[in-house]
Amino acid sequence: MITPQDTPNVALLFPGQGSQTVGMGRALYETYPAARAVFEEADQALGFSLSKIIFDGPEETLKLTEHTQPAILTVSIAAWRVLEPELAARKLPVRLAAGHSLGEFSAHVAAGTLTFADAVRTVRARGQFMQTAVPAGEGAMAAILGLNLAEIEAACRSVTAQLHSDAGRRGEIVTIANLNSPDQTVISGSRKAVEQAAEDCKQRGAKRAVLLPVSAPFHCPLMMPAQLQLADWLGQIPIAQPHFPVVCNVDAQPLTQPEAIRGALIRQVTGAVRWVECVSVLQQNHVTHSIEVGPGKVLTGLNRQIDRALSTSNVEDPAGLEKTLERLTNPAAS
Repeated sequence: MITPQDTPNVALLFPGQGSQTVGMGRALYETYPAARAVFEEADQALGFSLSKIIFDGPEETLKLTEHTQPAILTVSIAAWRVLEPELAARKLPVRLAAGHSLGEFSAHVAAGTLTFADAVRTVRARGQFMQTAVPAGEGAMAAILGLNLAEIEAACRSVTAQLHSDAGRRGEIVTIANLNSPDQTVISGSRKAVEQAAEDCKQRGAKRAVLLPVSAPFHCPLMMPAQLQLADWLGQIPIAQPHFPVVCNVDAQPLTQPEAIRGALIRQVTGAVRWVECVSVLQQNHVTHSIEVGPGKVLTGLNRQIDRALSTSNVEDPAGLEKTLERLTNPAAS
C-alpha cells in the first residue's frame, strides 16, 4: 500500500471511446515537437495518415472504431509525452495509472509496458476485431441513469431469461458492460435484449435509459470472437514490466506482472469496465490528484460522481497542461 506524501500523489487516467472529436490534439501537434513526433510515429506504424483523419475528419470516418481507437490512443500519448517531463522536473512521480476500456492500452504505453507502435497497431486491430464480431445492427448498448446496480442486473437477468424461453432466441443476451459511476451504468448485448432491458429499467425507476450511438455491443459475451482474435494478436506482442502499476478494468486491481497484464487486456474485451472500483483503488492508495490525459473530460466528470475529494484535471491541450501544473505545484490556488 502506498502511504501519503507531503507532495501530491499523482495518478494518470486515460479516456476511451466517446471522447473523440475532429481536430483533437491539433494544438499539441502545433506547439510541442514531442507531441508531433507521436502523430508522425502513428502514421508510420499504421501505414496511412491517421493524423489527417484526426485533424480533418470527416467525423464519420473518425467514428469508425478501427480509427477511433488508435486516434484516441495517439492523442493521449501525445499529451503524455508533453506532460511526462514536466512531472519529472517537479519531482512528481506517477503512483498509479488506469484507463477506461481502450484507455487501458494508453495507460500501459505511458507505463512502458507496451511500445507506442505496438499499441497503436494493436488497438486498430482490436477495433477491427470488435466491429466484425457481431453483424452491424444486431448489437446495442444503453446507458442507465439513476438506478442502482442490483435493479439493473435484475432487469438484465429477467430479459435474458424471457428471450431464452424462445428456442429461436437463445443466443440473445444483455449484460452489464460499464460500471461508470454510482449514477451511470451501461448495458450491452443483442439489440432486442438491450432495448427490452432499457425499458425494464425505466419501469424499475431509472431516471433515463438511453440507447448509445455505438457500432457494436462492447464488453459483453457477444465479443468473444474478438477476444479470441486479440488473444492471438497479443500473444505475439512483447509486454514489459510497467514503471508503475496499472489498474485493470476487469478486476479493478493494480497489475505489474507482464502475463497478468496480457490476460487482463484480453479478458477486457468481453468483461465489464469496473470504473467505480478502479477509482476506489486510487483512494486506497492515497492518490490526491488524478490527471485525465487525452481528449475530453469524460473521466473528470465521472470522478466527480464517484469521489469529489479526488482532485482531477485534464491535459488535452497547452492550456490544460498549464492549469494542471499550476494545481499540482500550488494546490491552494485550485
